[in-house]
Amino acid sequence: MDIFEKLAKNGGPIGQHMKRAHGYFAFPKLEGELGPRMKFRGKDMIVWSLNNYLGLVNHPEVRKVDAEAAAKYGMGNPMGSRMMSGNTELHEKLEEVLCAFVKREDAMLLNFGYQGVMSCIDALVDRHDVIVYDALAHACLVDGMRMHMGHRYAFKHNDIEDCEKQLQRATEMVAKTGGGILVVTEGVYGMDGEQGVLKEITALKKKYSFRLLIDDAHGFGYMGPTGAGADEAQGVQDQVDLYFSTFVKSMGSIGAFIAGPTDIINYLRYNVRSQIFAKSLPLIVVEGMLKRMDMLKTMPQLRENLWAIVHRLQDGLKTRGFDIGKTNSPVTPIYMKGDVPEATQMVMDLRENYHIFCSIVVYPVIPKGEIIYRIIPTAAHSFEDVDETLKAFEETKKKLDAGLYKAADIPDMAEV
Repeated sequence: MDIFEKLAKNGGPIGQHMKRAHGYFAFPKLEGELGPRMKFRGKDMIVWSLNNYLGLVNHPEVRKVDAEAAAKYGMGNPMGSRMMSGNTELHEKLEEVLCAFVKREDAMLLNFGYQGVMSCIDALVDRHDVIVYDALAHACLVDGMRMHMGHRYAFKHNDIEDCEKQLQRATEMVAKTGGGILVVTEGVYGMDGEQGVLKEITALKKKYSFRLLIDDAHGFGYMGPTGAGADEAQGVQDQVDLYFSTFVKSMGSIGAFIAGPTDIINYLRYNVRSQIFAKSLPLIVVEGMLKRMDMLKTMPQLRENLWAIVHRLQDGLKTRGFDIGKTNSPVTPIYMKGDVPEATQMVMDLRENYHIFCSIVVYPVIPKGEIIYRIIPTAAHSFEDVDETLKAFEETKKKLDAGLYKAADIPDMAEV
């Protein structure tokens, strides 16, 4: 079969619904100023789908600095990769600020989180090495590990006994190959809100020889006493060898960084292909990030506001009998029973009649018969937003439990 013909016919597990779902269930367009209240298809919505944890994305001070930087530098400055012609004092200054904030020796800027961490994993290991990783690791980590030509062993999500079992297997393997072991996990899991068991994993260093890389995209900026991340919150910063995070969550920007020992960061500077062969991070982003980092360090009320919203939301859900799993972060999953038809009808009811916009996860991402709503509270939300949302979920869950959400298939809500 012709490749294009095969792809057009198949569509993929999610893409097979695109003709009915595009623009509503998939690729929806939120309009207006970014924040907790936006418009969707002309209707005002309370939005719980933006990873804008600290509310910085539309903060007036941030907008001012971003605009001034755009006027000063333009979009293209600097041109070329960091290695060849795109390095500046501001890039190096931001790296210094970041490594000091997360208490590492050095840090390296990355243009994008997804491709950046993929390339870092690719550079860190060779075919003699073994990777041990959490089975629920983010797609960017999985894709990075797919490029690894050696062995890799997954352990059950946050299961420290299984993690040790896989470390035993890895130790036996590297005894034969002469390689080393890299453990990969996350600081905060963006789907279920659980922190990775970093304290327990680092404790295993007393028995096994390995290096630990964590992806803390959802923890940087608000976890821990200063907001330095999940490893700070768990008191193991000195045991986490490489710390990676992005600017697209708490920082409301784009780009990423990885921090660790100077000799290893220098190695990555000269070996991470996605940076060597790509244009440098624009100065608009760099200068804007310096402002964001200054606010992060000097405005603890940003974190305080976030946690106030988190507690009101999560306490309200639990009081009303909702299952929010084991989350110990702002990420708030709501677990319900139902299949794709029920889930789509419930989403439509929430959006059309209650004006609540949040993300939903169904089969094939999770097992059949389950529905997960993922709510992302931010410092920009209000108690009023929370209370309206709690009422909406309380009423729609009664409809779901009563079997009122029934449909033969996904309704045709695609854009005309």
